[in-house]
Amino acid sequence: MEQNVIDIQLDMNAGEKQLTTAIESLLFVSGRPLECGELRKLLNVSEARLQDALGVLGQDLESQGRGIRLQLLGEQVQLVTAPENAHYVAALLGLPMTARLTSAALETLAVIAYRQPITRSQIEAVRGVNSDRALASLLQHGLVTEVGRAQTVGRPSLFATTPDFLQLFGLTKLDELLNISQGEQYMLPVQQVGEEV
Repeated sequence: MEQNVIDIQLDMNAGEKQLTTAIESLLFVSGRPLECGELRKLLNVSEARLQDALGVLGQDLESQGRGIRLQLLGEQVQLVTAPENAHYVAALLGLPMTARLTSAALETLAVIAYRQPITRSQIEAVRGVNSDRALASLLQHGLVTEVGRAQTVGRPSLFATTPDFLQLFGLTKLDELLNISQGEQYMLPVQQVGEEV
């Protein structure tokens, strides 16, 4: 009797391992983000089972120090390179290592990252200044995209971050953003007027 229980557990573990390797294979060959619904349909699994397998795969890739990571953004999943290898990948592809963003663009990006989806007027209300140029720069760099329309008068565009944003900042999901309430411990000390940096 005990042997049958062990055999069933081994079969279940083998099935879960096969599911995670199947997901890894699909994401590898797709070359693009896949929707969770698309993966569920291809693999014929439930949402809960897919999410469990994605969690296991993501944890395995990171804990083993592999050169790829699992990136989740909303309903999209994809394999991306490990952020610590960015300079090697950039050298291979002949890409510049840095994107030049102004402080206004970085401030706008932070507002969008923490409050997405968000309209241009909501961004400007938080920042207190016009954000047209900063938003245009973020759109041009592919760090922000239009994700829909708000259900308000005039139906303004809603903006959110992209998978490129996560990749650039070495994140695999938005949950990894610094909690704003924790931010105080990371702030630099305020300097007195006239004090040198």
